[in-house]
Amino acid sequence: MIAYLKGKITTKTPASIIVETSGGVGYQVHISLQTYAQIEPLNQVQILTYLHVKEDGHTLYGFAEETERSLFKLLISVSGIGPSTAQVLLSSMTANEVRQAIISEDLVAFKKVKGVGPKTAKRMILDLKDKIIKDAGDSPLTTLPVNNTLRDEALSALVALGFQKIKVQKVLNRVLKEEDGIDNVEGLIKIALKQLS
Repeated sequence: MIAYLKGKITTKTPASIIVETSGGVGYQVHISLQTYAQIEPLNQVQILTYLHVKEDGHTLYGFAEETERSLFKLLISVSGIGPSTAQVLLSSMTANEVRQAIISEDLVAFKKVKGVGPKTAKRMILDLKDKIIKDAGDSPLTTLPVNNTLRDEALSALVALGFQKIKVQKVLNRVLKEEDGIDNVEGLIKIALKQLS
């Protein structure tokens, strides 16, 4: 099992990167948009990986954070969800948004995700809800819905102002993580604008 790769990023797209290790070997690693947003400005990277083995090949999936990798592993344990669908799911929603949607049994949240129909969404909720609640332990994700609404509204506004979507997502995630007590869109946009300019 390859736990992580450390090296120079020689090729970078929103769906995959090639990491050249010190030994001169280049590994193609499939990533989500969430991971891409975090590693986009970097030339050197240490990326967590998951090696998916099939009869016709081995595929590496990469993650900027352990929370995303552990959720990816849970998702592919669900019948009907393969690594590609899990990657699309984690590109459409953050790991916390996926967890929150599963815990609150929010089928509507998964409607926008390509490849996840109502049956698959129900199966995912049924299979993973208890595991995710158990993993969350003493840190319930109660503050997320407000932050998600604020984040989505601020994202739309900033993209409309001409900022790059991936850059905006990265800044908003950082602001919501670092700043406590943001309860309105205007405040969030103002803070984000300072970091974007």
